[in-house]
Amino acid sequence: MRTQGYAVEGAGLGLRRSFIDEIMQLDHPPIDFIEVAPENWMEMGGRLGKKLRAFSERFPMLCHGLSLSIGSPAPLDEAFVKRIKQFLDQHQVRLYSEHLSYCSDDGHLYDLMPIPFTEEAVVYVADRISRVQDILQRRLIIENVSYYAAPGRQIDEIEFINAILQRADCELLLDVNNVYVNSINHGYDAKSYIDALDSKRIAYMHIAGHYNEAEDLIIDTHGADVIDPVWQLLHHAYQQHGVIPTLLERDFNIPALSTLFDEVAKIRDIQSQYRSAHVASA
Repeated sequence: MRTQGYAVEGAGLGLRRSFIDEIMQLDHPPIDFIEVAPENWMEMGGRLGKKLRAFSERFPMLCHGLSLSIGSPAPLDEAFVKRIKQFLDQHQVRLYSEHLSYCSDDGHLYDLMPIPFTEEAVVYVADRISRVQDILQRRLIIENVSYYAAPGRQIDEIEFINAILQRADCELLLDVNNVYVNSINHGYDAKSYIDALDSKRIAYMHIAGHYNEAEDLIIDTHGADVIDPVWQLLHHAYQQHGVIPTLLERDFNIPALSTLFDEVAKIRDIQSQYRSAHVASA
């Protein structure tokens, strides 16, 4: 298990504009950290810019990017990476994560496309991650993504991710829901996948809901409550890797804030079980 500390602790919530005012009115919102997509806030001034500044001064803030396109065949957009660095520095952002996928080539594709699971792609992507880390002067955190096809696959997904983490010396954002979604869609064992990860590489985790399109097809939507099998997989991740900071994502069909707080509280309750078990075993 990981022995060094984490950049944040506890249970967090992805910040969405639909409930930003409601949270700001609360004296003690029951969240330990927040996460924003930097593309939605970079160079934002005026009223919304002031609100983000207030949040970044009140809560530890993480960034989860949308547009880095780390696996793209197009050249790395270094000017964009420099803008990201400026935003991270300005708001004292603790961690910056991105999707292990690509979303652009000759233009923006408006979706997260799967990178072929090949040794050649490992080298290509890891070298691009290293360049991003050089510019940012911090580690990049990559997220395991949901995917619905695996074009050109030569190695398993878990081998692909572990090889990139090792070669680029970067960290992982473990999305528990994505592991569950992919395990159903591609027929692998979700617990074995989690067991095969290096605890020391996991910086934080995501949990979210999804949509059942068919018995053997799940769509990662972030638009529903977290279901019990995903909660159970979170239990397993804590058992295997220790208590890791975990954030709830909800992007649409957003319920009352109290409902989101209930799910954040459930994360915290599960974490407390494994902290207690760790103390007892120590």
